[in-house]
Amino acid sequence: MERNPENIQQDLKQPKKTAQAWLNELNQAKKADDKWVKRGKKIVKRYRDDRSSSYDGNKRYNILWSNVQVLMPSLYARTPQAEVQRRWKDKDPVARTAAIILERALQYEIDNYGDFEHATRAATLDRLLSGRGTVWVRFEAKEIETVNQNDYGQELGAIDNLPIGLNPAYMGQQTESTPTDYVYWEDFRCSPARCWEEVTWVSRRIYMARDELERRFGEEMAKEVPMTHEPIGLDEMRSQGMAQSELDRMKKAQVWEIWDKADECVYWVSEGCQKILDHKPDPYGLDGFWPCPRPLFSTLTTDTLVPVPDYALYQDQADEIDELTRRIGLLVDALKVAGVYDAKQASIQRMLAEGVDNVLIPVDNWAAFSERGGVKGAVDFLPLDQVVQALDAAYRAREQAKQVVYDITGLSDIIRGSSMASETATAQQIKGQYAAMRLKSMQHSVALFVTEAIRIKAQLMMDLYSPQTLINMSGIEGTNDAIYAEQAIQLLRSEPLRNYRIGIESEGLSEVNELEEKQSRIEFLAAFGQAMQNTLPIMQQAPEMAPLLGEALMFVTRTFKSGRGMEAALENTIEQMKQPKPEQPNPEAMQQQAIQQAEQMRMQNQVATEQARQQLEAAKLHAQQQAEQIKIQSQMQIEQYKIEAARELEQIKQQAETQRQAYKAQLDAQTKIQIAEIQLQQAAGQAKTNTIVVGANPDTNDAGISEAVNQLGSVAHALLSTADEIRRPKKRLIQRDATGKAIGAIEVTDE
Repeated sequence: MERNPENIQQDLKQPKKTAQAWLNELNQAKKADDKWVKRGKKIVKRYRDDRSSSYDGNKRYNILWSNVQVLMPSLYARTPQAEVQRRWKDKDPVARTAAIILERALQYEIDNYGDFEHATRAATLDRLLSGRGTVWVRFEAKEIETVNQNDYGQELGAIDNLPIGLNPAYMGQQTESTPTDYVYWEDFRCSPARCWEEVTWVSRRIYMARDELERRFGEEMAKEVPMTHEPIGLDEMRSQGMAQSELDRMKKAQVWEIWDKADECVYWVSEGCQKILDHKPDPYGLDGFWPCPRPLFSTLTTDTLVPVPDYALYQDQADEIDELTRRIGLLVDALKVAGVYDAKQASIQRMLAEGVDNVLIPVDNWAAFSERGGVKGAVDFLPLDQVVQALDAAYRAREQAKQVVYDITGLSDIIRGSSMASETATAQQIKGQYAAMRLKSMQHSVALFVTEAIRIKAQLMMDLYSPQTLINMSGIEGTNDAIYAEQAIQLLRSEPLRNYRIGIESEGLSEVNELEEKQSRIEFLAAFGQAMQNTLPIMQQAPEMAPLLGEALMFVTRTFKSGRGMEAALENTIEQMKQPKPEQPNPEAMQQQAIQQAEQMRMQNQVATEQARQQLEAAKLHAQQQAEQIKIQSQMQIEQYKIEAARELEQIKQQAETQRQAYKAQLDAQTKIQIAEIQLQQAAGQAKTNTIVVGANPDTNDAGISEAVNQLGSVAHALLSTADEIRRPKKRLIQRDATGKAIGAIEVTDE
């Protein structure tokens, strides 16, 4: 959708509508939706069972919640699956590769980001409650953060399996994505019209904080936008003393993004601001211009786009069920034992009050008590028959009211997972078919809504994504179709050629479709196997029929989506089959050649066997020689060890004899010392006797006695020194030669 650049510049300078004109149109659309919005709020409140704080105790039966919980998995039970395929089932490998690239890129974003499933699921819930749900698709590009060696401790070329934003292959580029935003049902408005084709503009409300306004529209423009939206609970926080500056930061501006199809321009206006915040020409160039699919509507008529919520069509029956539930609660409360008894009979009071087991209570006047009828005559209970009958009637009336609701909504017992034992299989099948007919319309509308959203995403990808991004997201380089990748990207870029060759759809969203997909795969394998079984014998008998039969196999394969992955391999096989086969040699020549080769191999085997035998004999002889040498060396070493042992034994004997002689000499010396000590002691005693005898003439004998005593003292001192030297501890040092062998021993005094 190309436009004149001069017209684009003119649109940028002078918007065709003022901010006040757009605000008036928004107010007009709001008035058209006022009644529906009020009803939708009540329905949402009823679905949430949101009751006031002054609860009156009345019981309810939330059939709305039950019905929505049954319908939701029937309409949206699993993540949407993108389906892109060739528009025509013929041989077109480039279109097939383009379809695979686009389908894989779409499915990557749907599975990886999760915003698409969240938005479409929430829109489906809005359709079941308020009656309208929609989403908004936009293009977003972000700068990629640079990865260096310090971040991961690896070189850039060695980093594998990193996210797209951190992969070295994307350095210096941008990441492109197409986020899908959920639009709350009150925040979407469009020009009043009788049908969607008559709508001239669509808009959504965005709540933006002050800093968001400054980043998007600039600081000067952001100052003129009033913060008109106050979050819930702001008054309570103000009463609690929160600062006004903090309260102001919590407020947000209500900005409307308006897409005007007539002018092919986008405007941004804000409630309370008389200036257009921004305006741009068509930024995407989408086929339908809108960045949103046709909303999911409930019941519509041909005179207005204001929907009628499903609940509004059976709200009277729901109110009736609530009233019956309230009455059932009152009857259940009244269903209790009550009665009166004779006050004169104290035993009756004890029996009712004490409630003991296996205990008899005495009666004062049994005869009079018995004449009045006993316990039956003294007690009268409140009759409960009427209460039970009324309760049973209330239960039956509620079941009938529920059945009316199920008839209105089309939710049969089969859909709700319940049935009566008395019903036949045929009756249950009829119910299931009837419910399926009612559900198919809603399932189709939800599937179409998701498909349109996927188509918008696909067009943004084809027009705004870089080729490298599409290739990396799809992983096409790892398939057999990689050779067509460049041509496929060119096809995706070309418009309208791409629309002629590929189509974009979405698979069903209910659980039934998973079973259908499995069944489709089984059918494909069965059909392909049967085709192979029928064609292989023909190919063997008539090879010239191989190309035709190969095309027949391709015809079967292209019919199934499950077979798309096999097309490239099957096409390569067919191309190989078309190539001329080399001439087959003469069978007799092949047989003769085989005989010659066998004989040659036999001769080679004989030569190899003889060589192996000779090598084995040589190895045995060499082993025997080595064993004999080892034996001789061992014997020589043993003899040498014997000689060395005998020599060491002789040395040890000599050392022992030397030690014995030394010990004997020491013992003789000690004996002589002891004898000398004894003699010394005897001599000293004799000297003392002599001193006593000679003592009669002391003057004459003094000099002789002194000399004798001194000599005896010198002898005693010498003997004592010798004894100490002998008694002192000794240690023996072994003397060894240069090789470390013992050759003798000497004794030294241990200091």
